[in-house]
Amino acid sequence: MEGTSLLWLLFLISLLSCTTNQASLTVSPSSSQMFKGQSVSLSCEEDNSSAGWTLRRNTTRDTRTQCDDWGEPAGSSCTISPIATWDSGVYWCESREGATSNTINISVTGGPVILQSPVLPVMEGDDVSLHCKTKTPPSNLTAAFYKDGSLIRTEPTGHMTIHHVSRSDEGLYKCHIGSHGESPPSWITVTGGILSAGKPTTTAPPTSAAPSTVSTPLQFVFRLLCHLVVFCPYCISTVLMVSLYRQRATGNNLPVSMVMIPPTQAEEGLDGDYDDVIGDVTTEHHF
Repeated sequence: MEGTSLLWLLFLISLLSCTTNQASLTVSPSSSQMFKGQSVSLSCEEDNSSAGWTLRRNTTRDTRTQCDDWGEPAGSSCTISPIATWDSGVYWCESREGATSNTINISVTGGPVILQSPVLPVMEGDDVSLHCKTKTPPSNLTAAFYKDGSLIRTEPTGHMTIHHVSRSDEGLYKCHIGSHGESPPSWITVTGGILSAGKPTTTAPPTSAAPSTVSTPLQFVFRLLCHLVVFCPYCISTVLMVSLYRQRATGNNLPVSMVMIPPTQAEEGLDGDYDDVIGDVTTEHHF
């Protein structure tokens, strides 16, 4: 029974290794919109560094390219400096097996105004802060905030807080500063606790940019191996239990190979004929 306990322990370890191998993508500064020319750092926060997470992106100019092609890599991080308008797109982390992290959409503008909003989905009940920011100081000017094209309200300092957000607060936001102009729109997602990597977290990306559409054979093989690793301990424990049961059932009995099996009638007949032939041969020899 000690062997069975050990197998169950190995089973739990293998199950955890298949389910906790995840990464989360973060961006600094934490904003879905950037001014052209500033420096941006993205990082894959890994649960398992042995998974070999790589930062990738889709833009209107490239597809599934990694940091070496458009930034300065440093381990599982990547810095873009200076960032350009063609760097706008969707970014994510991808492991060697094809697993993917959450996505972050970055919009780079050459305009004078951006809307700083959460880059990741926000939880229901949380407070969300929005900041309408100008490229040149001062950055605390009066700004009007819009959701889905409708005016929400005007704030004198360019900051707006939405208290205790709900699903109804999900939508496309933008801001406008009269003396400077309007920001690009950004999508804000409100979640009940489960983050969806396939949903847009900021500005809706191009159709071909969603990493959820990326399906590689390596990802399929990795999932298959996980299922096999989880299933094998069941098979091994079953064989071990059957073996222990057979040993307990036989006890001190003789092995099967040593058990005397009575001869059949045909075998008895053959033995009798054999004895008669031997007897005749012996008689003829002495005669």
